[in-house]
Amino acid sequence: MKIVRFILFLIHLGVISLLLLNFLNIVVPPKAFPYLNFLSLAFPVLMVLNLILIIIWVLLWKKRAFFFIIISLFFIKPTSRIINYSPTKKDVSNLKIITFNAHNGKFGRDKIEDFIIKENPDIVFLQEAGSPKLDYKLNNLEYYQISNIVFFYSKFKILNSKEWIIKEQAHINSNDVEIRGKIYRFINVYLEPFYLNKSMVKPSENTERNEIKYKSLIKKMALNFKIHQTQISLARDAIENSPYPIIMAGDFNSVPNSYEYYHLGKNLKDAFEVCGNGSSTSFHDYKFPIRIDYIFTSKEITPISYEVDRSEKLSDHFPVIATFKIK
Repeated sequence: MKIVRFILFLIHLGVISLLLLNFLNIVVPPKAFPYLNFLSLAFPVLMVLNLILIIIWVLLWKKRAFFFIIISLFFIKPTSRIINYSPTKKDVSNLKIITFNAHNGKFGRDKIEDFIIKENPDIVFLQEAGSPKLDYKLNNLEYYQISNIVFFYSKFKILNSKEWIIKEQAHINSNDVEIRGKIYRFINVYLEPFYLNKSMVKPSENTERNEIKYKSLIKKMALNFKIHQTQISLARDAIENSPYPIIMAGDFNSVPNSYEYYHLGKNLKDAFEVCGNGSSTSFHDYKFPIRIDYIFTSKEITPISYEVDRSEKLSDHFPVIATFKIK
């Protein structure tokens, strides 16, 4: 029994070490060492293992349980980016936003239009919106589109727009919008996708083939992490040089606690962390819980509510709906 407990203790130390290494994504860029970013993908599994092992130590009445519980306090905030429970905000909102990867309208353009019109948002961020032929008819929303990838809609007057077409499938645009006499900058982000499909991650019976497949997958993802680093610098330029308060939303193609998350959201508030409840999972094409759709704001903007709408499948992503109080 002592040997089993010792092995479990070593396993737990390893899990805790990997969880702590996640924080290095704050300071280590992918171009220096991209493999740290894989730990952000593993964070939910590692956290579950950590909790199971803590329960085992508690049931065994081992003092080491207190050590692991204290260390686990460091992971409360990273966990709240995935699963969160916030008190209901008492303030009244005056701005409603939807951000949504429409998957090129493959699940039905009419369904997407009906959903957005029913929700009656003030601002809509679309990613993978489709071709200009998919100019969604959204009542009185002003429409801005240059690329086929990201569309921006606003009930309010759009003063200036700027677009960065980084690669064929990676786009960032900023839109300065006047709302009730004050100007805000809305940044629509769609980082380089991974172009993964289920066959690339599903194991086969051939061990040698699996090894080749997963080595290729890791190499492909590591390259994408490096590409994201370059793309993030453009988004940060739009943020840091903005004379106006910011709301940034989109499909970051990266999970919480990743390099992308830390650096895109630097000095901004994650609306889900402030007022979200339940799971933040927004991408449902795989059974593994994945959050890659976000809304960040400047500190002077107050998030009031945040919802991932899972009522119907309009895409391989779920729409994110949030409300805010702005001055």
